[in-house]
Amino acid sequence: MLFSTLPRKTKLAAAIITSLGIPLPVFSAAPTVADEDIERIKVTSSFRSESLQHSASSITVLDSNLIQDEGGEHFEDLLHNVANLSWAGGSSRPKYFQIRGVGEQEEYQGAPNSSVGFVVDDIDLSGLGMTSSLYDIEQVEVLRGPQGTRFGANALAGMIYTTSNDPTDTREFGAEISGGQEDLFSYAGFASGPVDNSGDLLYRVSIQQHSENGFRDNDYLGSDDSNERDELTLRSKFRWFASDELQVDLALLYANFDNGYDAWTLDNNGFTTLTDQPGKDKQETTGGSLKLNWELNEFVDLVSISSAAHTNHRHAYDGDWANPEYWSALSCTDYYDENGNGDFTDQIPCQYDYTWDKQATRDTYTQEVRLLSTEQSRLFSGTTDWLTGLYIQHLEEDNDLESYYNGFPDLFLQSDYEATSIALFGQLDTQLNAAASLSLGLRVEQRDASYDDNGGDSFDPDETMWGGHITLNYLINERWQSYGKLARGYKAGGFNTGLPDDFSDNREFDSETLDNLEFGIKGYWPEQQVSVQAALFYMHRDDQQVEASTQDPNNPQRFFLYTANATNSDSYGLELETSWQATDNLTLYSSLGLLDTEFDDYVVTQADGSELDLSGRELAHSPNYQFSIGATWRNDEGWFANINLNGSDGYYYSDNHDQKADSYELLNARLGYEKEDWSVYLWGRNITDEKYGVRGFYFGNEPDQDWAPKLYERYGDPQQFGVTFRYHYL
Repeated sequence: MLFSTLPRKTKLAAAIITSLGIPLPVFSAAPTVADEDIERIKVTSSFRSESLQHSASSITVLDSNLIQDEGGEHFEDLLHNVANLSWAGGSSRPKYFQIRGVGEQEEYQGAPNSSVGFVVDDIDLSGLGMTSSLYDIEQVEVLRGPQGTRFGANALAGMIYTTSNDPTDTREFGAEISGGQEDLFSYAGFASGPVDNSGDLLYRVSIQQHSENGFRDNDYLGSDDSNERDELTLRSKFRWFASDELQVDLALLYANFDNGYDAWTLDNNGFTTLTDQPGKDKQETTGGSLKLNWELNEFVDLVSISSAAHTNHRHAYDGDWANPEYWSALSCTDYYDENGNGDFTDQIPCQYDYTWDKQATRDTYTQEVRLLSTEQSRLFSGTTDWLTGLYIQHLEEDNDLESYYNGFPDLFLQSDYEATSIALFGQLDTQLNAAASLSLGLRVEQRDASYDDNGGDSFDPDETMWGGHITLNYLINERWQSYGKLARGYKAGGFNTGLPDDFSDNREFDSETLDNLEFGIKGYWPEQQVSVQAALFYMHRDDQQVEASTQDPNNPQRFFLYTANATNSDSYGLELETSWQATDNLTLYSSLGLLDTEFDDYVVTQADGSELDLSGRELAHSPNYQFSIGATWRNDEGWFANINLNGSDGYYYSDNHDQKADSYELLNARLGYEKEDWSVYLWGRNITDEKYGVRGFYFGNEPDQDWAPKLYERYGDPQQFGVTFRYHYL
């Protein structure tokens, strides 16, 4: 099923590559492939910092060069460069991610339990990824596959690990301003350097304010900004060289995203709304991390990472997607004898008004301490590095949910949730001979959680989970490396709240495990200026957790959302990235992800009591292919151009119905003029104005149609053009 789609779906990509005369199928995001550049790209999310070239895992690194070349302001702008990464567009910015088809599509109940981790400067923001602006970011690392040894329960599918630029030992200043369609206005700036003449204390601060109307016109309110984006990000970093043996890094973050959420329409036109109470999607996060790198003695190094984050977030929407005048102009059957004449077949003016509003406060605290061997303390005759450590996470979230139906209170739910995880981990890295090395890792995690709400639900689960990896690296030569990896990841079980009696069997669900077998190769040909990294993988999920929902037959506007275990599923695929420095001025790059997923035996109960058999069907948000092809050109006079084309196969929107998104291709371009300390760019995103779905629901939301089920889709951003000016002083 996977490879049968290739001839039709990759025709455009193949034509471009063939015309270039390159004997490779795709190219990857990297500015150059000289030896020093290959070694320059470091993976900082691992226990020990290592080069991307020598990392035995499928990792994409989006570095500052790519961010600048493509002009990404938010992680959403660069998602297309990451093979087998997708997102569910149920929020104003991406926060629910899927890696290789594994991940959440929403979270409504107030008991967060992420499959894809999201960390910014060592601050855990898993499930809160929308505050991910890219200004002054050094790189984004996307680790695919379970990270059971390194990150544990929050990284069943993988990890998105973001680091901002470090302080510099010389003074630097920069500024950037952008304007564009949809009243886009963005300004940003940074400053970096030593605090005093000693050079022992360095600082860096940055700010970005981004605003735009949000590509929706609300005809009912006469507004063009009901779906607006108003996003502020402040970052600061301090680095203290306390002694020759101790380095202290402090990172602080404040993000305030005050966005609208008016993205749905009854007729699926996508961009002209009729709501009378447009929704909100807000997140305000204050956080920080403190990292110590300490050479305790000649035998042991210590790394300590402490972090804390406080987040207020709110998600609200107008659930009827219209207004009283719209509904009263339509006719509905008088099923409840509203006119009191005893006739339940009369046609009367419709009345439908539904709003949903959840506000929450989340506090997350983490502490990790690890001890690492030095050259003097290696085991087994100096062949084996070792490390061991302890990780503690405590999360608290309070939720306040209110919904109203036709002017009357519908659901008022207040809940308190907290979870504490304690994990012990260790890893051995052994050099077997000059070419081969073996890595063994193990993590054991104890998780205790509790939940109470004013609806009478109370849960107190606890469980012990484990994960790890066995990896064999083989150095083919100084420029090529292969690896084989068997990894196990895990995700905690949990509970469902507010379910009707008919669903009592679904009140709790079990933990999930994922086994991943992966083979990869990485390397480069310096003569041809080509680099390659490729990975083949097979994944098996036991007791897979899936998100399901059923419509309340007595209150059609209300849904019961729950998580269930869907026996097992299997997935396999490919990630391939390469880069070609075609000339001194031209770099070609691209990525390709292929994915085939399949449920084992899984039957979903529908709202009307019928059953939908999904056995053998693909998983939701698992496109068979994703690709990105790009080119960057710079000449010696300062002229610059970047163009990239990316696309995705269609995919199922949900594991609860059979509705699908269509395949799509998006074209972006950026033209500019660059000098040593300033640059200016003209840019366009989605130049061909492709209409593409990013989230879909299938249910009844129109009383004049007797609540007949229908597919409703939310679409991604349409065509947009703008200009950016950047200044950088050293």
